[in-house]
Amino acid sequence: MLSSQLMTSSQDVDTKIPSGIDLEVRGDSKPASKPEIDPLDPLDELPGEVEMSIFDHLEELRQRIFYSLIAVAVGVIGCFLFVKPIVQLLEVPAQGVKFLQLAPGEYFFVSLKVAGYSGLLLSSPFVLYQIIQFVLPGLTRRERRLLGPVVLGSSFLFAGGLVFAYLLLVPAALKFFISYGADVVEQLWSIDKYFEFILLLLFSTGLAFQIPIIQVLLGGLGIVSSKQMLSGWRYVILGAVVLGAILTPSTDPLTQSLLAGAVLGLYFGGIGLVKLIGK
Repeated sequence: MLSSQLMTSSQDVDTKIPSGIDLEVRGDSKPASKPEIDPLDPLDELPGEVEMSIFDHLEELRQRIFYSLIAVAVGVIGCFLFVKPIVQLLEVPAQGVKFLQLAPGEYFFVSLKVAGYSGLLLSSPFVLYQIIQFVLPGLTRRERRLLGPVVLGSSFLFAGGLVFAYLLLVPAALKFFISYGADVVEQLWSIDKYFEFILLLLFSTGLAFQIPIIQVLLGGLGIVSSKQMLSGWRYVILGAVVLGAILTPSTDPLTQSLLAGAVLGLYFGGIGLVKLIGK
């Protein structure tokens, strides 16, 4: 009687359990663990992200370009009002040379050119600020950490390039040209050609001094390491010589060698900076 009741109860249990489900109970069984999800690095987040349409972006870009153009125009006009002291300052490296105006209005157009370069240089901080404000919302925290040192370092290096060219490169090049034909020709130079030469040399040197900033950006973003930069030193030496020949408007070897040496020093200094930031 008891055995028949047990058989009946076991049959009832079997009918309640679907046949397709395999029940296996073990003493050491553990619940299935959920797949781990890597948390987002806080440095890769966009702080204060604001949704803007493409038309809002274009409108903001238009406004910032407009403000930048106004700043450049104000800078150029201001420098044109005081262009004579600027011209006299740039004539200092060419001591012993007499400048001539070989065409009507040549000095006037030179004044415009000098005022244009000077005004652009003076207004560049405001223009740079407008560029930063436009791209800042799209930068992550990691990229924003690089922004301040890069902007500050770039400004100092550009100013250093201008000073280096004014004190070393320009006098060296002019001394070479003056001494080369001193006993053959009298030094009477076109004022337009002189300022075309000196302004090009000044600004090309300022741009060449941006090499460490480019290296820090590439290293900080993990694109190129300091070891990779150092491994290509042979190509860098060749590139520095070629760059010195291209950027210097003169063909004298002294000026080209000075600029090539400065480029090499900046490049290896940039490697040191990349190594300092742990890249």
